[in-house]
Amino acid sequence: MARSIWSRDELLLACALVARNDWNELRQTDVRVLELSNLLRSLPTNQGAAASDPTFRSLNSVSRKTTDIATSHPDYNGTATRGGKPTRATVEDFLEHPSEMMAIADAIRLGMDSGELHLIPAQPNEEVEDDQATAWEGTLLPRWALHRERDPRLRRQKIQQAQQGGEVIHCEVCLFDFRATYGELGADYIEVHHKLPLHISGPTETKLDDLAFLCANCHRMCHKSYRGESWRTPDALRAEIQKASGND
Repeated sequence: MARSIWSRDELLLACALVARNDWNELRQTDVRVLELSNLLRSLPTNQGAAASDPTFRSLNSVSRKTTDIATSHPDYNGTATRGGKPTRATVEDFLEHPSEMMAIADAIRLGMDSGELHLIPAQPNEEVEDDQATAWEGTLLPRWALHRERDPRLRRQKIQQAQQGGEVIHCEVCLFDFRATYGELGADYIEVHHKLPLHISGPTETKLDDLAFLCANCHRMCHKSYRGESWRTPDALRAEIQKASGND
């Protein structure tokens, strides 16, 4: 069977394990390799492959990937194995942003342990472009965030909070007002977006104050993978608009 390419989510989990092992590889007999193998096989993005191939993400393949990661570290004195560009990019991200990358890996683990990530299918408009492979958060955390943001109860409660406070319901980035443009057809039509990514806020119960109103375009741009990031705050997106218009 053809060798399966490791996804960004898988590399995040494997790299976190190697980093916590002082950037040393782990052997097949290590219980942590067994645990990671089981975890990778259970990822929502891997369940089809795991079901059709009992050797998918086997102890040997997981151990070998920890070797690829360990030998990609700049302090490694021997000859690096051929782990591939995505592996090297993940190692570089862990070295440049250690706390953020470790938090992302831990958030993925927490989502798997809680069972939430098992229940979330691929989301409409989910970013699956080539640059998603190198986005810090991979695929699973943005998918989880989109699923939460599309919870109709949460959106309804956020709108009710704004109405009670006498707030105008419009996009907090570009100020687009659906009602002003479309009349009653657009009344109270808006999307919501988490102000902070799950690896920063923690995958905890969402509070209404953690959400921002966005139009569909700005919401998509906040989740678009670009230069390693697959998440933007409304303030950050507003800054991008100002920069593009030359008014920064």
